[in-house]
Amino acid sequence: MSLPQHSTRTEPDVPNPVTPASTYRLQLCPEFPFEAARAVVPYLASLGVSHLHLSPVLEAAPGSTHGYDVTDHARVRAELGGEPGLRALAATARAHGLDLVLDIVPNHMAVPSPLRLNRPLWEVLREGPHSPYARWFDIDWAAGGGQLLLPVLGEPADTYDVRVGGDVLRYGEQEFPLRVGTAGLPLPELLAAQWYRPACWREARTGLNYRRFFTISDLIGVRVEDPAVFAATHAKVLELVRDGVVRGLRIDHVDGLADPGQYLRRLRAAAGDDCWVVVEKILARDERLPSTWPVAGTTGYDALHRVDGLFTDPAGAAELARAYGRATGLPSWQETATTASREVLTVDLAAELALLEHRAGPVAAPAVRELLIAYPVYRPYPDDPEPDPRALAEAAGRAGGPAADAVRDLLLRDPAFAARFAQTSAALRAKSLEDRAFYRWAPLLSAAEVGGEPGAPAVSLGEFHAYCADLERDWPASGTVLSTHDTKRSADVRARIAVLSQAPELMAVPEPPADDPQLAWVARQSALGLGEVPERAERLAAALLKAAREAGLRTSWTDPDEAYEAGVPKLVPDGAAGLPAELVDAARAGLLGMTLVHLTMPGVPEVYQGAESEYRALVDPDNRRPAHFAGEELAALDAGADPDGVSREKLALTAALLRLRRDRPDLFTGYAPLAARGPAAEHCVAFARTGGLVAVATRLSHRLAGAGGWRGTTLTLPPGRWTPAPGCGPRAARPAYEGEVDLATLLHAHPALALICTATEPAG
Repeated sequence: MSLPQHSTRTEPDVPNPVTPASTYRLQLCPEFPFEAARAVVPYLASLGVSHLHLSPVLEAAPGSTHGYDVTDHARVRAELGGEPGLRALAATARAHGLDLVLDIVPNHMAVPSPLRLNRPLWEVLREGPHSPYARWFDIDWAAGGGQLLLPVLGEPADTYDVRVGGDVLRYGEQEFPLRVGTAGLPLPELLAAQWYRPACWREARTGLNYRRFFTISDLIGVRVEDPAVFAATHAKVLELVRDGVVRGLRIDHVDGLADPGQYLRRLRAAAGDDCWVVVEKILARDERLPSTWPVAGTTGYDALHRVDGLFTDPAGAAELARAYGRATGLPSWQETATTASREVLTVDLAAELALLEHRAGPVAAPAVRELLIAYPVYRPYPDDPEPDPRALAEAAGRAGGPAADAVRDLLLRDPAFAARFAQTSAALRAKSLEDRAFYRWAPLLSAAEVGGEPGAPAVSLGEFHAYCADLERDWPASGTVLSTHDTKRSADVRARIAVLSQAPELMAVPEPPADDPQLAWVARQSALGLGEVPERAERLAAALLKAAREAGLRTSWTDPDEAYEAGVPKLVPDGAAGLPAELVDAARAGLLGMTLVHLTMPGVPEVYQGAESEYRALVDPDNRRPAHFAGEELAALDAGADPDGVSREKLALTAALLRLRRDRPDLFTGYAPLAARGPAAEHCVAFARTGGLVAVATRLSHRLAGAGGWRGTTLTLPPGRWTPAPGCGPRAARPAYEGEVDLATLLHAHPALALICTATEPAG
């Protein structure tokens, strides 16, 4: 598959759904159920959002803190309040002018404990390939010798007490269904006669014979490409859409599906044209979303990368990369990524690789591995199965031309092989990059974010404007984000870390300890990013332990080094070693600039729970701590209080722009870059939404101050008279600007400013 070129969408089957003005993500869990969400609806309505975006609401594994481990597609989760609770939340939201967006999980289900909670899987275990539910799952019965490997036991597995009781087989406290007619057999024969084989969790690496989510064996893949499976797994969600309870859908991990395009067309036909649909899709920097997908766009990681990159200094990032290499002795980003891909594919995904190599045959097998490692994007699609020519050439160089040609032929003529290759490729990209290489390559941690490019983190003004123009033209209703439940660091933490690209010398002193310079580097940047917060040491220690295990250099999830891990908390820097005052000011300017750009650029912005004010969070589970909803602070601002401090500044700016998007959607149409003139022109990002709004923000303010400030740099506004948007800029006076404006005057008190046109003709 060659990388698709950007093109406008003219397909007649692409709908025009009702587009949210903005969304607000709520993380539901037993401690924050529907009733708790209802309680914050009045505040969220006053904040200005138009839609509440709920984490998955279908029945999930008991106690699940996230809901992505679905056990029953036909029921709304009882631990959250059940369907009555969801419908009550929807009614309360509607009464306050809000609608709901649901996060749905079509790719996988839980392999729960107890297993009977997943009835389709339970029936497959009992009846085997003859079960009507066997079509639900990608199971290779032949590879398992006629049994489904269930890697659900601890170790050593042979010490478990195995016994029969009624119609179940018990391994310790776990229960499995007995195949009909086998209850009276001697135990060895009985075990051999089942349609499954319980095994130690370690056997999943090499013996697994069902498709799973990434490398997580207790999440089993679901075959929604089968129309009957699609109907069964989507009936409840589609009922909620038809009843008006839900007005939008976020599709989790669309790249895990056999044929995402086919799935989305089926979903669109069932949900109707009015339903706003976005897909969780990680796009490479030069990759574009398939133009034929009938969706509004992505969930916004592509936007996150551009906004982050806009506030990253390329020269400083390069200097940090050199310093990181000297301090750690680790290779370049590209070498790190390639090594991580090979490790994950041959170890963590060894079972998936073996299946593909077996299907490919001895001639093509060597190239399967090399093509997967070389693939530059997450996966190919059935609509365009042609392998990427660059990746194919690399695979040919490593495995031989005939082998690569054989794989290419397989991808073009064997849909089943192509689908499994694509699904494995997506899992490999996610696990080897976001979940391994991003933790190893850490010169600038703000760049090691989902959808990012750690090896080339900076985004120029020209690149950013081109991206926004394309977004407005082709995907104007696509989602945009800065912080999510999956980001490794919140935008506020990333803004504090990103200023290091303007002052890379700060990472040279003190020198990291010689025994683990890599993790010490991660610890220092993480501490600078998090700053002084409650439970700082404990939160940093937990994040560092996760980083060490994900990186897999000294310890791992599957083979932890207890002695090494005991020393991880000692790497947490002293709380007194914080950002210097001038960099705190630069972080403030960066955060407010990121907030302004995110909330005014093309697309539908999403605010993560609590991130409307300052929100410092590290990787999950830290970013899923109970949210702080700033109701009292917002009420005080609305009553005339000054937005003192960065948290209230961010809240005031966020509320002002969300309300403006809700009340004046006409302002947020079109896109035109505005170029500053003068010696500091590159430090200004400005654009006009041709409906009548201008956004102006300061870039790289620490570098700007070091160079002497704006020094007469100006910005020419579009024709008309422009004043700060309500809630933005000075509260006492409402200055008006026309024509060419000095940036030192415009941005002297507020590094990020939104202006609206109050008169279409200049005064006089």
